[in-house]
Amino acid sequence: MPINRKITVGFNPGGKTYQFQENRSWIPAFGAGYTLGVDGIAVVLVILTAVLVPLLLVAGWNDASDADDPLRPAPPRWRSSGGDRNPRGVHAYVALTLAIESMVLISVIALDVLLFYVFFEAMLIPMYFLIGGFGQGPGRSRAAVKFLLYNLFGGLIMLAAVIGLYVVTSQHGPGTFDFQQVVAMLSKPDPSGRYGGVDPAVIKALFLGFMFAFAIKAPLWPFHRWLPDAAVEATPASAVLMMAIMDKVGTFGMLRYCLQLFPEASTYFRPMIVTLAIIGVIYGAIVAIGQTDIMRLIAYTSISHFGFIIAGIFVMTSQGQSGSTLYMLNHGLSTAAVFLIAGFLISRRGSRAIADYGGVQKVAPILAGTFMVSALATLSLPGLAPFISEFLVLLGTFNRYWLAAAFGVTALVLAAIYMLWLYQRVMTGPVAKGNEHIADLRPRELVVVAPLIALLLVLGVYPKPVLDVIDPAVKNTMTTIRQQDPAPKVPVGTGIPRTAEGPHQ
Repeated sequence: MPINRKITVGFNPGGKTYQFQENRSWIPAFGAGYTLGVDGIAVVLVILTAVLVPLLLVAGWNDASDADDPLRPAPPRWRSSGGDRNPRGVHAYVALTLAIESMVLISVIALDVLLFYVFFEAMLIPMYFLIGGFGQGPGRSRAAVKFLLYNLFGGLIMLAAVIGLYVVTSQHGPGTFDFQQVVAMLSKPDPSGRYGGVDPAVIKALFLGFMFAFAIKAPLWPFHRWLPDAAVEATPASAVLMMAIMDKVGTFGMLRYCLQLFPEASTYFRPMIVTLAIIGVIYGAIVAIGQTDIMRLIAYTSISHFGFIIAGIFVMTSQGQSGSTLYMLNHGLSTAAVFLIAGFLISRRGSRAIADYGGVQKVAPILAGTFMVSALATLSLPGLAPFISEFLVLLGTFNRYWLAAAFGVTALVLAAIYMLWLYQRVMTGPVAKGNEHIADLRPRELVVVAPLIALLLVLGVYPKPVLDVIDPAVKNTMTTIRQQDPAPKVPVGTGIPRTAEGPHQ
């Protein structure tokens, strides 16, 4: 916590691009170092992680305990070979959660490619055990294996690209994994026009190796298939840890490593990636509308939101990238709020089926009210935090690809359908049978929900402090990848006839 506090409070947005740098020799034979540093983009993710993890530990208070709560069905437990019921360890649950937090934090502040890769992959192991060992669904083991196989396969492809990147750097002297040195090396064109003296086909192959792993982690359509199962079978707190925190390392990797290491390849593949992202935006929203499971519906909304984030990154405009970075923060807060509140509700009723609910606002008005606010944030209602980030992404996308932005806007209507319809079916109407004794939010649960709702409201009205931190880092990224915001295509002022004295009256 002292490190987080130093980074978040002491970071100077107008200072050097990478601050609080630390460099220690790690594996000298391979040019790998324990090299750390933060820019404005990393600071935002450090804040998100440091704020959410304590709240998730409080929210998952009973996820690893044997607390006898008559309003909460006993969660399933692993069975030993002899068939005895073994209680799941609270210590193990907390240790796994904190392990993921530490690995995410090191990943976003790492300035060494190999160091980043090690922790990018290592965080899969504790999450595998959180899903398979502490999950509440009958298919938790299958979902955990599916999660692990998908992400490990992407990681193996990325490992080949990391090794290839080292080989490329070794052509100019001792090989290195230092991120800043590699960026400087690959940004210098030789007399033939090749950057870093590397064949463009090799650069494109290395880019695809990194991008493939990040696309699975994020996830980008059509590499998303593991997410709904993992989110539904895990506990709500573990699902939020995965979707709101861990998966952001994928979009962060796109913004830092894919764009800055391989700017030409990123530009080459930009139309394809933006197209996949917009397909994901619409696909996630449409599939969410047809869900009958509350948690699966919310999981598909995240696929749609990740599509917005990825589109904003790859349109390569300052508005798009600032919006995407802010979206990472806002999506984490809104997803945490809506998923945890839904989890509190399901723990009382013992069912994820939407059809089993109705009239909850009459018996649990605070629960219903906070769910409404978080649902409205999820659909990016003006005045709540996700609105400004989604607006910036669409604005940046429109400046580069107006047709993609036009398709992306349709998701706003679809989001209103799936979230408001969910609220109507679950919270309004007569009290359904079995819902009469649903309790309202308890003090412990309010401790979790209140800060999230407050942040959604504050950042929805006044996002400037966060954007002031993000914008210089985005400007540096745009400079590194040699991109500029496209000029306006509509002439300004041509519709008003003017004379030498000014406009006609």
